[in-house]
Amino acid sequence: MTNKERNLLGIHGITGFLLATLGLVIAVLTLAYLAYNTQVENATNFYEVKNQKDIKSGIGGNGSNRADHIIDVK
Repeated sequence: MTNKERNLLGIHGITGFLLATLGLVIAVLTLAYLAYNTQVENATNFYEVKNQKDIKSGIGGNGSNRADHIIDVK
């Protein structure tokens, strides 16, 4: 029993391997680019803390919410 439709350059051969590798490389590069842009955006997003004296430690559940004291300067 021979398979006459086999092909070294078919989708299950070298071509399929190259397509899968290319897809993975594109996915990794895309994620790296998005991570870089996120890092740059957050590195330039400054914030200011207001009412520093009113911040409570939170021990025993009596703390203040962090978001109440942080303001985006941007």
